[in-house]
Amino acid sequence: MPGTPGRDDDPAVNSPDAPPASSTPSVTDGHPEATADQAAGAGHRLAAFASSRGRYYAVILAIFCAVLIISNISATKVIGFGPIVTDGGAFLFPIAYILGDVISEVYGFKAARKAVITGFALQILATFVFWLVLISPPGPGYENQDAFEAVLGFYPRIVAASLVGYFVGQLLNSYVLVAVKKRMGEQKLWVRLLTSTGVGEFADTIIFCTIAFAGVIPGMSFVNYVIVGFVYKVAVEVILLPVTYRVITLVKKHEPSYELEAAR
Repeated sequence: MPGTPGRDDDPAVNSPDAPPASSTPSVTDGHPEATADQAAGAGHRLAAFASSRGRYYAVILAIFCAVLIISNISATKVIGFGPIVTDGGAFLFPIAYILGDVISEVYGFKAARKAVITGFALQILATFVFWLVLISPPGPGYENQDAFEAVLGFYPRIVAASLVGYFVGQLLNSYVLVAVKKRMGEQKLWVRLLTSTGVGEFADTIIFCTIAFAGVIPGMSFVNYVIVGFVYKVAVEVILLPVTYRVITLVKKHEPSYELEAAR
């Protein structure tokens, strides 16, 4: 039986010899089953998406938002490994794009946009709370006000950079991934993952670095910072591609609302 959702590079899905049929893909017990003749009859490759009310969307969304907030707090510190200059957010932030890929691939662009907007709102909330804490007078015995201000006093600029960069980058990442999927169907997942990451991370890195550290990191060190940031983030996704594949496959397999439809 051809065309199990989430199974990549299934040659039966786009077989040129499949006869036409007028029926649409059926769903039994929450698991879609589509035949090659249905795909040929529809004249479109099959693309599948689950409902954002599905079993795992809320969990993935929560992890996604946590990664964003932790990364932005970590990014307040510039770090250097010899000639390599980056920030503390580099350790975790690439995972946000991997999670964004999972959401886009499994749940579609609208669900990814919802995740981006939710993350955006939580970042603003975090900034507001940190600002309130910052301006509140220190209590008896608290002697770390200067240290607190040195770290989180820079946070609003980091968040402003992150919000703009991540909003543009994640939306581009999701849009490109879903657009490629609708053209190619379920095949060649690696193509849409790498293409969307390249576009999204490039926009995100340029915007974030410029707003956050232009004038803070001098001269060629800033150029180094931008290039290293982009290459590093893309490299992490490439290295973790097998993990991303596995997570996407598992979510597709166990998400009852994942249904095949003719992509238009």
